[in-house]
Amino acid sequence: QLQASGGGLVQAGGSLRLSCAASGRTFRSYSAGWFRQAPGKDREFVAAVTPSGGKTYLTESVKGRFTISKDNAKNMVYLQMNILKPEDTAVYYCAADPRYLSVAAGSPTFWGQGTQVTVSS
Repeated sequence: QLQASGGGLVQAGGSLRLSCAASGRTFRSYSAGWFRQAPGKDREFVAAVTPSGGKTYLTESVKGRFTISKDNAKNMVYLQMNILKPEDTAVYYCAADPRYLSVAAGSPTFWGQGTQVTVSS
């Protein structure tokens, strides 16, 4: 089970940190990721991290602004979002899968509920 939190309303240029709490003792074996869905648009991949947290991948539009991290001791995944833009407004979802490629390809097995991020101009 995945539980996302940390969304909110922020002005352009501001920062937010999303958190995703995972249950289960095998989470350390899972890759994890963040996705987002803006109103009227398809859900899109944002970031992925390998089970150990040692490797990450970010979609081009957030590189240099967002960072994904994984803390296996706490069963947590984070998305640090800096220099937020109005186009980052979306519902953000965390997800996990034993296979990294499943997360990177946008088809992870496990999904959390969304958390709303709204960036005002």
